Amino acid sequence: MSTTSKAMRQSFALRFSSNAFLVFWCVIAAFPILWIAVMSVKSPVDAFAQNPMDVIMGPNTLARGDGLSILDIILGLAVLYFAIRWMFTRLPGLVTRYSPSGWIVLGWLIGAAVYALAFLLVFFGLLPLILAPLNAVLGPLGDPVLGLTTQHYIAVWGENEFYRNFLNSMLVTAGVVTISLTVGTLAGYGLARSGSDLAFWLLILALIFRALPHSVLVAGYLPWFINSAEILRPLFGDLSPTLYGQPWAVIAVLVSINQPFTIWMLRSFFQNIPAELDEAARVDGCSHFQAFRRVIMPVMWPGVITTGLFSFLLGYNDYLVTSLLLDAQNQTMVPAIAGYFNRETTTTDQVEAVAAAVSITAPLFLLVMVFQRQIVSGLTAGAVKG
Repeated sequence: MSTTSKAMRQSFALRFSSNAFLVFWCVIAAFPILWIAVMSVKSPVDAFAQNPMDVIMGPNTLARGDGLSILDIILGLAVLYFAIRWMFTRLPGLVTRYSPSGWIVLGWLIGAAVYALAFLLVFFGLLPLILAPLNAVLGPLGDPVLGLTTQHYIAVWGENEFYRNFLNSMLVTAGVVTISLTVGTLAGYGLARSGSDLAFWLLILALIFRALPHSVLVAGYLPWFINSAEILRPLFGDLSPTLYGQPWAVIAVLVSINQPFTIWMLRSFFQNIPAELDEAARVDGCSHFQAFRRVIMPVMWPGVITTGLFSFLLGYNDYLVTSLLLDAQNQTMVPAIAGYFNRETTTTDQVEAVAAAVSITAPLFLLVMVFQRQIVSGLTAGAVKG
């Protein structure tokens, strides 16, 4: 046993080079996000300064009286550390304990939303109230040393009403995820348990449809959505609705784009579940749907969450479909950020666009961190057989 372990042990040079390569690419991947996060809390002069240290330290921002003291930085990092630690250690247990039986996913969603709201209130509401008198008492130690301002986030979410775009994105994303997973689980289960060759060819056709460029699908849907009021007039008369500019039109298009991938992925997960579970449930008196709901789905949650994450990313990050099919009132976040850049864009508008871009990454990080265990186990299960 010891000989085998020694033979399988990697050399120091191999371990060092592989770890160094991994760290290098993590830095390369994380650098753009970290850099725009720094830019978003600086004045326009500092954000676009040629000297990188001016961007980091923010001398012009500091000169205006906006900055953090050493105490602010230390306590802020401490609160951040304990918030992340609590999320990984205590939050999963609380969600598992208080979630009703069979509603663990809903419990996770509610738990994540409550956690995010509590973090925002503590970090941006309570902490500044505590630090302000402490900085005043400490004298020179309480003086700002690092330029930082939140005025761009206030302008984006308050003056520019970016929260409307956020709510529109949540509506579109929730519709895409709900419909995709509902149809995908039923279709994936049926195709996984089907012994017919027709199931394989249906999946091949679905993948071909999924491979089509989004512009092709939008071009096919767009005339029908624009003329939907005239098309539906024989049925609804003068009350016939128009689909163009409505979130439901975007949901329909994104679901049609995403559904083949969802079905294929969920089918792979269902194939990893032994058919003996279905047979045992049927022997115990369950119908096919009862066996699916009570026996198979509880085992399938990691796969459903993993597939739901991909569906979420499709609806959340889409630009082409939402920009073409939605009007300005119902626009989602990604096209709204692109709207900041035009011929009359100022440096202040550009920094506000950066602040908006940083804002939309926060839900993604929270989602991945909360569901990390289910995502890892789902990806591992899906990679075994497909």
